[in-house]
Amino acid sequence: MIRPRWIAMLALCLVVAGVFAWLGQWQLGRAIDTAPVDPGTTEQIKPIDEVVRPGQYLSAPLVGQKVEVSGRFVADDFLIVTQRVNDGTEGYWVTGQFRLATSGTPTSLAVAVGWAPDRKAAERAVAELERSAAASGAGTSAPAQVLTGRIISDEGPAVPPRDRPMELTTMSPAALLGRWHDVEGLDVYRPYLTSAKPLGGLTAISSPAPDERSGVNWLNLFYAVEWAVFAGFAFYLWYRLAKDAWEKEVEEIQDAAAAASGP
Repeated sequence: MIRPRWIAMLALCLVVAGVFAWLGQWQLGRAIDTAPVDPGTTEQIKPIDEVVRPGQYLSAPLVGQKVEVSGRFVADDFLIVTQRVNDGTEGYWVTGQFRLATSGTPTSLAVAVGWAPDRKAAERAVAELERSAAASGAGTSAPAQVLTGRIISDEGPAVPPRDRPMELTTMSPAALLGRWHDVEGLDVYRPYLTSAKPLGGLTAISSPAPDERSGVNWLNLFYAVEWAVFAGFAFYLWYRLAKDAWEKEVEEIQDAAAAASGP
């Protein structure tokens, strides 16, 4: 172990373990710094930009925060998402691209506007919403529409059923973006909004207040412990390799001695 080769290997393990220790400390800091919001904060309606910015991930304590947005729905971008459970009953969500009233870069938010018990009802709502969006977007003097609801984290895209390749089964703004129109140079929010008021004759989406969260993010805490284990394993690996080399030399010496002594 005190040979130059193994001292150099130990120095390399120290560097690797130091990197792992730094990552563990970073994860531990994130686990502790993720403090919960004050009780009742999520029920106070805030402008969306005070909660999350376009392209950013939604902070865990703010999932379910009530927000307010102003703008208009984009015509031809109302899509149906399947496998949506509302108060214990499976049905469909109708979603739309909501273009925010901003003076800068065009910005859109995916909005779940309501729930339908069957596909036909969802399709009727889509047709009605398309007509309404086309009419409101025809005149530039039309007042902006104001929506309130809860902001929810992206569920992530999912592979559609084999026999229905165009079906959407998760509420993923990333997947919806691939179906939307007029997206050149568009900023998009990663989370989505569940509208508090249903539109197009749909049923309101059941969206209760989120549970109060503790001040510790247990997932980050688990990662911190994991990095500490990795750091310890770097030293064990050095010890194991050095011991294997020593045992090999001992065997070679014993074999040489046995060969010299004859049969």
